[in-house]
Amino acid sequence: MITMLLRLRVWFNRTGSETVGWLLVVIGILMMIMPGPGMITLVAGVALLSRHYEWAQLILDPLHRKAAEGMRLGVATIPRILVSALGVAAVAAVGVVWWMSPQIPVFTIWGVTFGPALPAGGWLGGVGILFSASLGAAALIYSIVKYRPEAKAARKAKSDQGKSDQDKAELVESS
Repeated sequence: MITMLLRLRVWFNRTGSETVGWLLVVIGILMMIMPGPGMITLVAGVALLSRHYEWAQLILDPLHRKAAEGMRLGVATIPRILVSALGVAAVAAVGVVWWMSPQIPVFTIWGVTFGPALPAGGWLGGVGILFSASLGAAALIYSIVKYRPEAKAARKAKSDQGKSDQDKAELVESS
């Protein structure tokens, strides 16, 4: 039994993770034109492929730096956190509406006709959008837990520096 699990683990470390990585890349590309977390799925696929391909690692490194910077900035202030939470709630509301698939007016954009049903409407489109909202909520919570203490510490250090500068100025004035 243990040797079977060991073989499965060895297989997944190379072939399985590569297969799942390519599958996530393809699904991510498809989800970019359909409801769902296409970009996140695409990046997850590239992350799995980065274990095997240098080009994928070269793509992933700057994405990781930018994502961490964006998460840090996104939770730097309470208003930014509130706007992000409202964005997650709005995406969830769109997911519920998409799931219910109400009738919409018929209209044409660049020769493509839409209506009376929502494109990709129904439970599948709604689940994809709700999944996107849940990923957004998870990213927001993760950012708050990981980066919010940094923001508080940076503001406190800045205010402490300002106080020490004031103390120095008061000392100079009193002399």
